[in-house]
Amino acid sequence: MADSLLTLNAGSSSIKVALFEAVDGGGALPVARWSGQADGLGAGLKARLRVRDAQGRTLLDGALGDARTSHQGALAALLDWHAKQADGDRITAVGHRIVHGGVNFVAPVRVDEAVLGELAALEPLAPLHQPHNLAGVRAAMKAFDGVPQVACFDTAFHAVEPEVNRRFALPRELHDAGVRRYGFHGLFYESIVSQFAQAAPELAQGRVIVAHLGNGASMCGIAQGRSVATTMSFSPLDGLTMGTRCGHIDAAVVLYLMRSRGMSADQVETLLFRESGLLGMSGVSSDMRELEASAAPAAAEAIEHFAEQVVQHMGSLAGALRGVDAIVFTGGIGENSVALRERVLADCEWLGANVDVAANRNGATRLTTAESPISAWVLKTDEEAVIARHTARVLHAATKN
Repeated sequence: MADSLLTLNAGSSSIKVALFEAVDGGGALPVARWSGQADGLGAGLKARLRVRDAQGRTLLDGALGDARTSHQGALAALLDWHAKQADGDRITAVGHRIVHGGVNFVAPVRVDEAVLGELAALEPLAPLHQPHNLAGVRAAMKAFDGVPQVACFDTAFHAVEPEVNRRFALPRELHDAGVRRYGFHGLFYESIVSQFAQAAPELAQGRVIVAHLGNGASMCGIAQGRSVATTMSFSPLDGLTMGTRCGHIDAAVVLYLMRSRGMSADQVETLLFRESGLLGMSGVSSDMRELEASAAPAAAEAIEHFAEQVVQHMGSLAGALRGVDAIVFTGGIGENSVALRERVLADCEWLGANVDVAANRNGATRLTTAESPISAWVLKTDEEAVIARHTARVLHAATKN
């Protein structure tokens, strides 16, 4: 029985798990032996569990019983399935995606109760994610008593940004107290940086804008593999329009809603995080696939708004980078919406992007013509592999000390 490493990414209604073996923490991203995802977790939802191998072949696909619809229950179901496999490995470490690391956590760290306490204090800054991330850690600590748990932070990738891009124009004492731009989706961006270095090494050392477009959406300007500026800021609410989140909004709107509309802080939070974005604008769905299939005028308006926000932020990030050499699309929408990519690239022709319509529609990795002054690409993100690499590095460093 071989030793192996598990990664765990717990969201609001889902949990992603992947199993890796012999991760040394260096070189190219590791490949998972299998990856599993449980969706529809929570009261009143239809929970389902899927597991696929490294080649994408389905190993398990079925509904979870009522007793397994919690995050802990779904994790237990995955582990039960794993234990029954003939080559079931022994789990010797677990790596976790944690959305918010705050000021203090700018690199992966081994988890103990003190760390959990500090991370729990950040829950108000990422209410859709942080509580579930930490619930996943606690479930894994219970399932694997004594096994090292490592937290990997979405905010850490952006900790190297220039100070000018991390400040709000607020009094200095608020910045020093942690009211600053953090940025998110860092593990996703790390995955793209690693992959792009393999696909186009010279371009990867240049100025790259990565558009991580999905239900949660952000963009990042990256130079020489390091974050320079990103669209999300103090929380995962800011920046691009998202599935249910409003994205950038005038802060005075919040004051208006509370003073003139009588809304409580909790009601405003629910509105901005859960009832806005594509869902709020369209009244149809937060899912781009459903919006693209809809004949409702409001659905088309929501898509137009989303695309326009991507184009405008593309220009902003190009300014922060003082130019751009390449654009990379990733995330559920970025990887799968041919129409959205074509629309955005056509509107970015002024930047030097000449879209190759046939390549985009035929599933090519490079989306621009050979003569295009800047190139555009589509890559599938793999944050689980980044988490596995970080976890291996933390544990390797601990053995050397």
